[in-house]
Amino acid sequence: MTDCQTLIHAQVVITQNEAREILNDAGIAIQAGRIAAIGPWTGISAAWNGAEILDLSGHLVMPGLINSHAHAAMIFLRGLADDEPLMDWLTKTVFPAEARLTPGIVRLGSLLGYAEMLATGTTACVDMYIFEEAALEAAEIAGIRCLGGEAVFGAPSAACASFEAALEKTAELAERYRDHERIGLAVNPHSVYTTDAGILAGARQLALDLDLPLHIHLAETPTESAICQERHGMRPVAWCHENGLLDTRMIAAHLVDVTREEAELLGAKGVCGAHNPSSNMKLASGACPAEMLAASGVRLGIGTDGPASNNQLSMFAEMSRAALLAKAVRRDPAAMPAGMALDFATLGGAAVFGDPLLGRLAPGANADLIALDLSRPNLLPLHNPVSQVVYAASGHEVRLTMIGGEVVYRDGEFARFDYADLLKEIAALKEFAQK
Repeated sequence: MTDCQTLIHAQVVITQNEAREILNDAGIAIQAGRIAAIGPWTGISAAWNGAEILDLSGHLVMPGLINSHAHAAMIFLRGLADDEPLMDWLTKTVFPAEARLTPGIVRLGSLLGYAEMLATGTTACVDMYIFEEAALEAAEIAGIRCLGGEAVFGAPSAACASFEAALEKTAELAERYRDHERIGLAVNPHSVYTTDAGILAGARQLALDLDLPLHIHLAETPTESAICQERHGMRPVAWCHENGLLDTRMIAAHLVDVTREEAELLGAKGVCGAHNPSSNMKLASGACPAEMLAASGVRLGIGTDGPASNNQLSMFAEMSRAALLAKAVRRDPAAMPAGMALDFATLGGAAVFGDPLLGRLAPGANADLIALDLSRPNLLPLHNPVSQVVYAASGHEVRLTMIGGEVVYRDGEFARFDYADLLKEIAALKEFAQK
């Protein structure tokens, strides 16, 4: 027998491997943070000797979900300003509140957001916010994988007096986390309507110089398109193309108001996208044409956006809503089948994150996985595991979350921080947000 770090026995495993195999009565051997072997339990248990054995025989094990676009720290604004259109929501509530932010508030809000993600099956996220240094520190504490960076605006933020300062902070953080196992950096110009050509040029150059992805809100609403057309004589995708952003490793969040020609351009350029169905529905921004984008070659993931424009950070909710929204918009029950939604939240998210070792359970892949309790009434009976996790699961069935072979969440307990202490610290955020 070969020794390994952990041996898992699961009732069902959704692998998301190339063949999209689903295994029953399966075993997973984990060594050095990666999957060493996976297959029928009888064979795995006979070949591998685990220092630890996790009996998940009453559970469904699957790859950890990847949140392709988030603002975790915005949890302090959850429920404060609902039922408003995007521009009113931003200018009347969000931006004024963010002007009072401190690194301490961002750290606490981010940690609570990451706790919600871990407890509902998310193992990696792409984050954008101000005081992002504090957000990345929170990610380290939580143990979640995070691709983040300081948000870059044309106007001063509470964190940075200028866009140059925001880019400098991003470069500084990129050096600090250059060899980190779970933390990475992206250049984060906020949007085309909060920046200008000079800012976009600076962001593009930094992304190319440091070989970092460039993450931006893009084509989120028809209003954004109208603003861009008025200011620059072209639509947002064309404006980004004009400024060379499509030549970077670009992550475009939302992509609601895009034409087929724009989708084909984004696909030809190898752009990654993040579909945010809950946020776009809540703010009445529209619906991302996800299937069209994917068919055009855009590597698409799914994101929650911030908890102020969504109110939750469950990727299970996002998968379900992505599939249901596509069916409603197209009036076609076959639109975005469950398997496609799951692909977006796993393999698509891995492409957005830039790590091919994520999003699947296969030999050599990172041991980032989650286990759902199959005794929960909403998961019974189990006819089709993929349909069940997309349409029936909420995320609150997650009993265990593992990242790189490390159990970071299990049965309501977080391994790397004291959740009760966090709740005591977070209590003041409601008062802050309502000032």
